[in-house]
Order: sequence, then structure tokens, then C-alpha cells
Amino acid sequence: LSGNARNCFLTGSPDSHRNLFGKGLRCLLDVRHTNGQEETRKAHRSSGRFFSQSSQPLGEKIPSLLISSVGQPPRHFPAWNIQINGSFHTSPSLQAAPVPLFWIIVKPAQKLFAIILGRSIRNWWKALPPNKRELFKESARKNKWKILLGVSSLGVVFVMFYFTHLEETPITGRARLLVFGKEHFRELSQMEYDMWMEQFKNQMLPKTDARYQVVERVVGHLSESNKDVPQVSALKWVIHVVDEPGVNAFVLPNGQVFVFTGLLDAVSDIHQLSFILGHEIAHAVLEHAVKKASLVHFLDFLSLIFLTMIWAICPRDSLAVVGQWIQSKLQEFMFDRPYSRTLEAEADKVGLQFAAKACVDVRASSVFWQQMELAESIQGQPRLPEWLSTHPSHENRAEHLERLIPEALKIRESCNCPSLSGPDPRLIFRLNMQHLLESSKGREPPNSTKQDPSKPKLDFPHT
Repeated sequence: LSGNARNCFLTGSPDSHRNLFGKGLRCLLDVRHTNGQEETRKAHRSSGRFFSQSSQPLGEKIPSLLISSVGQPPRHFPAWNIQINGSFHTSPSLQAAPVPLFWIIVKPAQKLFAIILGRSIRNWWKALPPNKRELFKESARKNKWKILLGVSSLGVVFVMFYFTHLEETPITGRARLLVFGKEHFRELSQMEYDMWMEQFKNQMLPKTDARYQVVERVVGHLSESNKDVPQVSALKWVIHVVDEPGVNAFVLPNGQVFVFTGLLDAVSDIHQLSFILGHEIAHAVLEHAVKKASLVHFLDFLSLIFLTMIWAICPRDSLAVVGQWIQSKLQEFMFDRPYSRTLEAEADKVGLQFAAKACVDVRASSVFWQQMELAESIQGQPRLPEWLSTHPSHENRAEHLERLIPEALKIRESCNCPSLSGPDPRLIFRLNMQHLLESSKGREPPNSTKQDPSKPKLDFPHT
């Protein structure tokens, strides 16, 4: 790792995926999801080498299986090197929170108008003679109930606007705020698609590439198995595989699927890849882009009132700038980022159920995030507080999925999927974690200081 050629060997991928693409195993059940408390996470890109193994002893050398067969899906992915810099995310910011182009242009003008208005009120108040200020204050005291009534009426208008723009979220049935029409986002999705295609035009893998065909088969199987969901069957899913080392994947609201080859390097088997792509498809199906943009626009409109008040009350421009910065950060960390983490948790839940209906081994979903957490610990990357992130942490995401797996297994069973054979990948991961920690302790020099067992040493032996 990190140029030191140290390897981390993780095993665990039951061979049940032999029947993953089997005919006649599609489940057409309309699974409705209950509202659960959704946890939080931020994911980081990490470095490591992950291996996929089916019922092999720990430490035994695993053969490298290439994705070369076009006609048949691979049993499991090869042992690719993962060399990633930065933070791992499965939904880029542009996809997660786009806004109509008109509001992108108008938004700075709105803030500028609020600043000018607030500053003008402050200067007008300073220019008033003392006697007129007292008259104004006395008039305000006499009419305080009228002023209170006016402010309350404005609040009622905002509340009515909020509740009259609530709609039911597809699949989950949760109430969501929709300020913009979906037609705005069709145009914006096309613009964003053109931008990504221009950026990656020289890095797109051809359709004849085996990696492209694996992604195409996984997405096709997920969409076919969930075609009873109107939002899934309504979209045309178009695959784009980008030759880029970043661990990333995202789906635009119009069904354009982008997968980086770095993600193919990071997953241990086809089950993990199916869950990640199911998560991204869930983002598009649940229309999270529209929800996020609507909430951001609604909060921005409310913040204009506070912005005007800040510039009107603060005695100096420097203090007003500080107050404006504090107000923007409070909005970001109290509303924007928690809501983004909620959407990520919702996409995990729905994506896991999409994968279950496609007869995927859903137990592998939590193992992926445990692998990412382990690789991050091996690298020694600092762990930022979760409230600073737009994504749940690796640990919380894995725990959230662990609570959802029993329900997903029931869905999988109701779809007449083949029984899961081989050991539980979660158990294999835990056994290998124990093996790695024991190996790390055994190679510790006698004079070295004791190390936290939750952070394995980098000096792992080669296989």
C-alpha cells in the first residue's frame, strides 16, 4: 500500500452468484419500504488489494480470474490493485443537488439584493435624527400586534407553500418537498450528461471491453428484475464505463449510468458491484436530485430574510460578513448535509431491495463498507466527524445495512431465488480480520510500543 507493496487479503464471496443471471428468477413484487431511522455516512477513497474467494482456507493463494468471457458472467473479480487518492463517493455533488439553470443565475442576484436592502435599511436608520428614531420606536410599540400579525401571516404563507408542495416519494411512500417540475431536470440532466461526456470523451471504454459488458449485464439484470417498479421501467438505462482510477459511480436522473474502473477494482465480487449499482439506480428512481434541489431552494429563499436582517442589524460591514458566513454554515451543517446523508441511507435501503429482487447475495453489501473502513484504517487516514460529511461513515453505513439484510433476505426468498451456498461473506471477513490482526502482532518487533488493535499495522506478509 502507498508504494510499499503491502497487501491486504480479504476473502469472502459465496459461489451462489452462479445462478445470479439465471433465467426465470426475476421477482416482480411491489415491495414497499417503511420509514426507518436512517443513519449517516461519509465514504473515503482508500488503498488496498481486495481478493474474492469462495470457500478457500485463509492464506491460500487465490487464482487470478480475468473478466474475459463475454458470454458468461465472471465467477468473481480478479485481484486488482486499488490505488485511489481522495474520498470515495457514489454520488457526485452535481448529480446529488442540481438546480434549474435559471436559479443558478438568479441565486447570486437574490443574495446581492438582500445585502443591498439590509445595508440600505441600516444606513437609513443611522441617518435618522434622534427624535425621529424615538417616534419610530414609539410607533412600533403601539402597533406591535399589527407587526406581529404581519410576521405571522408571512410564516403561515411559507407553511402553506411547504405543505401544498409535498408529494409522495416513489416506492418508500415518504412525503417530499417538490418545488420544481421534473421537466426542468430533464433539461438539466441532458446538460450535465453532455458535460460528463465531454470531460471523459477520451476515457470511455468500448462496448467490446469485458468490463463494460460486466457492468451492462449487472445493470440490465437489476432493471429487468425490478421492471414492476414503474420508475425503473420508465427510464432507459445507458451504460458508460470510464477508465478512471477513482472509486466512483453515479446515475443521472435521465438514466445515464457512469461507472469508473476504479470501482471495479475496489469491489470483491459481482454481488458488491450489484449492490453499489442498485444504490445508484435508487437515487435516480427516488428522484433525489429533485428533492435535494427543492429543499436547497426553499431554504435559500428563507435565508434571504435572515441575510437582510443580518446586514440591517450589524453596525459594520465586517460584522455583517461574519454573520452571513455563520448563517450559511449553520444552514449547511444543520439542514443541507444531514438531508444528504438521509438520502444516501434511503438509497442504500432501496438499492439493497433492488439487489435482493435480482437474487444478489445481499450479505455482501455490508462487507464492502467494512473493507473500505479497513483500508482507510490501514492507510492511517484521519476520520472526520460525520456531521462534516454529506455521506454516512463507513461504519454507520455497514451497521445500517446489517439491520436491513434480514428483510432483504426475506424479499430474496419470496422471489424464488436459489439458496445461498457457501459461507457467509460477513463471517469470512471477520475471520480474515482476526487473521490479519494476529499476523500483524506476530510481526511486531520486541521493542516496539503497543498499537491499537483496531488499526492494523501496514507490514503484512505477502502470499
